[in-house]
This record gives sequence, structure tokens and C-alpha cells, in this order.
Amino acid sequence: MTIEVNETSPPRTTPRRAPGAFVLGVLGVLIFLAAWELASRLGLVPQTQVPPATVIIATLGQQLGTSAFWISVGHTMSQWGIGLALSMLISIPAGILLGSSELVWRSFRPLIEFFRTVPGNVLLPLAILLWGLSLNSAVFLIVFGCSWSLTIQTMYGARDVDEGARDTARAFRFTTFEKVRWVTFPSALPHVATGLRIASATALIIAISAEILIGIDGLGKDIALARTAGDVNSMYALILASSFLGVGIHVVFSRIEKYLLRWHESQRSSE
Repeated sequence: MTIEVNETSPPRTTPRRAPGAFVLGVLGVLIFLAAWELASRLGLVPQTQVPPATVIIATLGQQLGTSAFWISVGHTMSQWGIGLALSMLISIPAGILLGSSELVWRSFRPLIEFFRTVPGNVLLPLAILLWGLSLNSAVFLIVFGCSWSLTIQTMYGARDVDEGARDTARAFRFTTFEKVRWVTFPSALPHVATGLRIASATALIIAISAEILIGIDGLGKDIALARTAGDVNSMYALILASSFLGVGIHVVFSRIEKYLLRWHESQRSSE
């Protein structure tokens, strides 16, 4: 006589998923705006100096409907794009060279470590002396401010080449160009992508700061003019627009990094 025992497994429960990063980010922004609104409405800060968030958002909505606003955005993005592109053309080859040669790295490391700590806007008098109140001055400040960090990121990536890959390239007698193309650059690419993401934000900060200080066309100049005219609402709205622009740039570069480096372990989503 056999006794059959029916073993029933407990019902499977799907683990509750934590809110995504996007949801948490939106929640954080809403909490900040609510705190801003309450602080202004309750008189914790003077409304003449810090208007309520709803007023600033409404003013920003009005700005979005004007052509002057988008022209200023275009000027700012032009300076940002030119400065960042020149920084890439200078920094990535320089970083590859520094990372590929111990002699070159030891020779130029003190110079790089010195200049990387110098804020880009400190050279504003020099830029004005050389190019005056022009686009070239802003681009110079952007290139100077972004190039050092991007060079160092690229350099560390070039030095982080797997020894097995080096030995394989040596065994196959790769030329110098082939070593850089097939070994050094792929190893440095994740570091380069991180450096570009950081440099893109830095370039925007310097571009808007240069517009405020130099007075060339762009969002920074509009912010300075609104402050001078006492138009606090427009000033805060333009500052908020600059922040949204920075967030957009960060998201775009993060997406590009995730797509181009989908083969790298840092971008693989855990199952």
C-alpha cells in the first residue's frame, strides 16, 4: 500500500519592485518645489526676493513662448558645443598619449595637476585681453575648464589596459596605431564617456557664467539683464531654464554612454 503525499508549494509571490530612479527623481523635485512654494507663501523668505515656485514656473512658461528665449538658448548651446568639441579634440588624444607612455606621464603630471585646480573663470581677464568681449573668450574659458578633467579621465583609462590584451597585441606584433585602435582606446572608452558626461555639465556652467560676466548673448546675459532691471521673476525663470538645460544634457549623455557601452560590465543590467 502506497501513500501518495501531495506536496503543494506555497504560492509564489512577486517581489515588490522598488520605485525607479526616474520616479524617485521626480518625487524629489516635487518635494523641493513644494518646500519652495511654502517657504515663500508663509513668509519664511521675502516674496520680493524669492517669489513662489508657481509664479516662477508660470513666468518660465511665458518665456518658452517667445522667440527671444530660444535665440538665447541657441547662443548658449553654440558656445557650449564649440567649447566641448574643442575640448574633446585636445583632451582625448592627449590623454591617450599620456596613458600610453610612462615617460610622458611623469614629465607632464605636475603641470596637469597644477592646471586642473585652476577655475576656468579665473582666466577671464586674459580671455578679454586676447579676444575682447566675444564668443572666442567664452570658448577659451570652456576649453580650459573642461580639458584637464577629460584629459585625466582618458589618461587613466589608457593606463587601465588589461595585461593579457597587451601581451596579445605584442604577440601579434601590432603597430602603434593598431595598439591604440584595438587595445588602448576600447579600454579607455568607459573612462572617456564618464569624462565627457562631467565635461558637458562643466561646459554649460562655464558658458552661462561667461555670458553673465562678459555680456555676450545667451541665457547668462539675459539673467544678468533681468537682475539689473529688477525683474526677479524672469531672473529665476531663466535660472530654472538653465537648470533644466543642464539636466537634459546629462540625460542625453547618459543615454549615449549606456548605448555605446552596452558591451561593458558597468552598463549591464542585473537580471
